[in-house]
This record gives sequence, structure tokens and C-alpha cells, in this order.
Amino acid sequence: MGASIHEVARHAGVSTATVSRAMRGLPNVSPQTRQRVARAAAELGYVVTHSASVLATGRTRTVAVVAPYLTRWFFAQVIDAAGETLADNDYGVLLYNVACAESRARFFERMPLRTRVDAVMLVSLRLSDDETRALRKLGIPVALVGVASEAFPSVRVDDADGAALAVRHLVDLGHRRIAMVAGVGEAATAVPAPADRRRGYLEVLRGAGIAVDPSLDVSAAATFDGGVEAMSRLLARRVPPTAVFAESDEMALGVMRAVRRAGLRVPDDVSVVGFDDHDLADLMDLTTVAQPAQEQGALAASLLLDALETGAGPPADLVLPTRLVPRRSTAPPRGSAPLGRRDAPPLTRAVAGPRTAC
Repeated sequence: MGASIHEVARHAGVSTATVSRAMRGLPNVSPQTRQRVARAAAELGYVVTHSASVLATGRTRTVAVVAPYLTRWFFAQVIDAAGETLADNDYGVLLYNVACAESRARFFERMPLRTRVDAVMLVSLRLSDDETRALRKLGIPVALVGVASEAFPSVRVDDADGAALAVRHLVDLGHRRIAMVAGVGEAATAVPAPADRRRGYLEVLRGAGIAVDPSLDVSAAATFDGGVEAMSRLLARRVPPTAVFAESDEMALGVMRAVRRAGLRVPDDVSVVGFDDHDLADLMDLTTVAQPAQEQGALAASLLLDALETGAGPPADLVLPTRLVPRRSTAPPRGSAPLGRRDAPPLTRAVAGPRTAC
């Protein structure tokens, strides 16, 4: 039977916490002490175990990640990057899915995180005052992804500004009947992106002197099928839109499918812009607003790791940039030329080359 961490600590003349830090390669251990601990461990045949680490440090080396969705592109990208960053630092991930109002309420009422995790990451969840207080009572680091907070550090993009990039691109091409396809669902009231992206959409229309037509603002499930459904409704209108801004690339791809099923073409009959820069966006030639989803997850995980090692500092709000990626799903409406802005670079990349049916 192998030696215990207490035996290694006695043999090396250090504390059990120092043994744990040295064996896991964590900072704040001198090279000489690290070598002494390694030598003692080798001589005694000590092997690090999870339970020994918990007893020595009081930590589970586990971080909870709480999200309303686990499989949708943005959430999957964030969780994947966060998990990789945490794993590189010898932390595991415990996933909590709060996909409906009932599961969310149950989660915050019971707070199953107590004694099970060292830190918490919440993805695209706008917290109520009661939820914020419940998390604070845990006394462990908390970080948010996709939403700003005065209570906890956060990493996000400016969703309104990103949406404005998309809609301004369509306005500059000469479009005036621009629809928005937004996502709804049981967790929609908790996810801030739809409301913020709608705000950017409306601000650009008003700034361009375009009358806002509420009938062009259509909501459906925030999925590919939801995009198909929403666009089918828009195409059934007496005067359909000439362009569509979809809240996500997944919905935008559904919009493109509905246009094709109606016997129309993208962008000849309808221009389409998405949001995310999904893995399939380039394949489908979808103009989109790219957001660094993986970077958001990795940075949020790093904030938690820093807090665990140095103690929580003042809340930080890290806002990462978005950028327009013009592809061939956008072009001027039939019979018109792009208006453009004198200070803007030409957007010929969006319409260059032969057009193909979507």
C-alpha cells in the first residue's frame, strides 16, 4: 500500500498543502521545495489521489458550469474551451443544465453546488437579485459568460453592437425592408442576447430613417427549424423582406433553407446575415457577425483560476470585439446599388463571383 500525503509531508519537512501543490505543479512552491517533495514521494511510493487532494487542500478541484443549453453552438463552444482551460490546470467540470424556469428555480433554491465545487461559471444567464445573493452566499469565485454583472466578473461581447454591424451592412447595400428573426424558448427570459441584438437592429433602422415595421420582427425557436418556420411566415407576407438579420447562424441557415424551398435564391431575392460565425457559416457562404465564443469560455475559466489562486479581486467586465464577415449570402436588392458610406471600405467581397442557389 502506498504512503499517505501526511507521510510524504513529514519526510520532506513541509505541510500537506505544500505537498499537494508541489505534486500538481501549482505555483508558489520554490524549485528546491518541489524537488524535495518529489524525492520524498518517489522514495515512499506516493501517488496523488483525488480524495487526498481534497483532504489536504479543502478543494474538490471541480468547477460548476451552469447553462440553459448544452448542445447549441455558442454554449458548446464556451463549455468546450472552459473545460480545456480548467483541465490544463487539473480541474474538472460539473455541468448543470437549467433549460426551463422550473429547473432553474429548483437549482437556485436547492443550490446543489455547496461543498461540491470550488467555483462557478454561468453561461448567458441574467441573474435576479435573489439568484445573485444565493451565489454570493457560497463564498466561492463566480464568473459569467455572455452577460454583464456588477456583482461578478464577466466575459462577453456587445450583442447590440454586433447586431448593428449586421444591419448596417444590409442598409449600406441598399435594403430597406429588413426583417429580424429572433429566438425564443423556455429560457429566453434569462438569455440576454435576443433583446440586446434586437436593440442593435432597431437602432440602426431608426438611425437610417427607416420606419420600423413590427411585422418584420419575427420570433421562433432558436434553432435551425425555428429559422425555417420564421422565414416561412415572412415569405407569406404580401410584401416580404428583401433582407433578414437572424439572431444566430443556426437560425440563419434555417432562413436560407426556407428561401430555397420557396423557389427563391440567396442573395438574389433575399439577403441573409447571421451571428456567431458557426462552423458551417463558411461552408454555406453565410455573411455573419463573428464572435470569439471559445475565447470567452477560456477567459472566464482563467478568471476563476486566478481567483482561486490569488483571491477574488474587483469584478471585471471583459468585452471582446465582434466583426462582420461578408460572404455571398448578401447583395444589393434587385434593381438597386449599394449606398455605402464614404468612410467604409467597399463590400465587394459579399457579392463577388458567380452567385449560386442556396
